[in-house]
Amino acid sequence: MPTISTLTLYPIKSCAGISLQTAIVSTSGLSHNNVHDREWMLVDSDGLFVTQRSHPLMALIVPHLQAGGLIVQAPGMAPLEISTAPLTAGLTAAIAVTIWDDRLDAHDCGDEAGRWFSQVLGQPCRLVRFDPAVKRLASKKWTDDADVPTRFPDGFPMLVISQGSLDDLNQKLQAQGRAAVPMNRYRPNIVIDGVDAFEEDFAATIEAGPLRLQLVKPCTRCPMPSVDQATGEFGPDPMDILQAYRSNPRVDGAPTFGVNAILQDGAGKILRVGQKITLELDF
Repeated sequence: MPTISTLTLYPIKSCAGISLQTAIVSTSGLSHNNVHDREWMLVDSDGLFVTQRSHPLMALIVPHLQAGGLIVQAPGMAPLEISTAPLTAGLTAAIAVTIWDDRLDAHDCGDEAGRWFSQVLGQPCRLVRFDPAVKRLASKKWTDDADVPTRFPDGFPMLVISQGSLDDLNQKLQAQGRAAVPMNRYRPNIVIDGVDAFEEDFAATIEAGPLRLQLVKPCTRCPMPSVDQATGEFGPDPMDILQAYRSNPRVDGAPTFGVNAILQDGAGKILRVGQKITLELDF
């Protein structure tokens, strides 16, 4: 029986994730204790988003949930507390930020946070928080023209990968004498088990109790999975293996791994690790 094996929340884009046993699902992704996925993001002095693609040490920035706040740790740094209190309209400092092709206003989290993250990254940067009054939408090309809100993910509210897919990739890596890679290199929100490798590619929906997720777009891959999430260093890149057998004509031949998902039904309901699911295949 297919099940959910892992749930992961990434409060700060491109920083470490938080493993969860349960998560609330909304149209804009997972949340827990009123902390939402990719609710925060780092930007440079021009307001451009910053990720592990250029700053692999971001993998070592580790958030922890606590009542009323978020504690962030990094090697050699005193912990930083980030408020998770709801933003008050008109009373928060706005900063213009750019993420891919989107330019929008976000909440500037202040000088203390800016100094802390600038020291970790070794360059000036600011921590910003998504303003719920601002609209950012996933690509309608893949959502059947539906308005699907997002915060600061690359494109879509959730990413689903099966354990079987990772096992298949690792078998190919090990057959060449290379080390297996852990799932955290690919940063999924939801890992499913009990299905064949890449079965998620052919699923139209995933049902989990009253929740129904629609799988909309294969996730194209960049070199970021070469970053070792335990050391914050670039290592061997599995991209060549993916290119050899995961080139996807739906995205102009780019290698894909995992599928982006949106919520079709069940906003506010809970996903649980170990929960049984049903995949509706779309052949």
